[in-house]
Amino acid sequence: MRDVNGGTASEPTQPAMEAPYGPARGRSKGTVGELGEFGLIRELTSRLTTTPAVRIGPGDDAAVVAAPDRRVVASTDILLEGRHFRRDWSTAYDVGRKAAAQNLADIAAMGAVPTALLLGLIVPADLPANWPTELMDGIRDEAQVAASAVVGGDVVRGDSIAVSITALGDLRNREPVTRSGAGAGDVVAVTGWLGWSAAGHAVLSRGFRSPRAFVEAHRRPEPPYHAGPAAAGLGATAMTDVSDGLVADLGHIAEASKVRIDIRSADLDIPAQMADIGQAVGVDPLQWVLTGGEDHAIVATFPRDQKLPARWRVIGEVQGASARPRVTVDGAPWSRAGGWDHFSDDGEH
Repeated sequence: MRDVNGGTASEPTQPAMEAPYGPARGRSKGTVGELGEFGLIRELTSRLTTTPAVRIGPGDDAAVVAAPDRRVVASTDILLEGRHFRRDWSTAYDVGRKAAAQNLADIAAMGAVPTALLLGLIVPADLPANWPTELMDGIRDEAQVAASAVVGGDVVRGDSIAVSITALGDLRNREPVTRSGAGAGDVVAVTGWLGWSAAGHAVLSRGFRSPRAFVEAHRRPEPPYHAGPAAAGLGATAMTDVSDGLVADLGHIAEASKVRIDIRSADLDIPAQMADIGQAVGVDPLQWVLTGGEDHAIVATFPRDQKLPARWRVIGEVQGASARPRVTVDGAPWSRAGGWDHFSDDGEH
């Protein structure tokens, strides 16, 4: 896990699994158009690894993935060039890691264990062939961090780049943890980073590439995948990953559970270097922590008497049922703008 110097913290929030190859393995030459559809597919599938859950992988009409629980958790997301990533900010490998991470985090946030990913890819014919192959390296490596595998997909020619990922998961005989189970008296706790991606976005928007830890947090989020199933085992009553911003995502829990939730700002972690970035760019870093998305931390509600591991930080409480569900900060509505909306007029995020 990152520290503010761009290194690795002493106590990671997910099992450490090193990326086995990285983006430079077998760089493809020429363009996508020169490779052709089937040549590109061969290049992409040749880079993949597998897991015991994959019974039939790429190469047939469809993949077969074991589902011991007899229920499959599924999620999908789309990344568009210029909207969700920029090639002058992120490498293809970065984009692959990010695309996989945001989908795998959704699976974990249901209390499930990720098992497989499917890729839908739209690329221009004149795109250098090494771009989609390095993208696949990133997707593969992030899948391996979560002990899952890429099992298939499709490629299509288009005018711009779009990356669509579908993730599958297994509940392992547990009930899913949804957004609708929070109750009065529950505590709100979070594990993972908050505001780091937004701070990195602010740095990149001003033409800088450091502090590296925050820039990398924007390019390659590090969701605590194991924390979702672990939270389910601890009796979490509601859970989600922080993709749109803490206030916005807790708002989804408040709405689904018909409750009021209050966040205590004093219990939120704002690293000194994030505060320095905020001072340099004229932004209160609390804004990033409360409304910055794409860190994919896991936030959950738990019964008040449930003892939580040290990696969970209690940041608030569920105050009670409400006909007007909402999230407050220190007892007051959060009046500043923030949170991610795909149909807003904001740019790349």
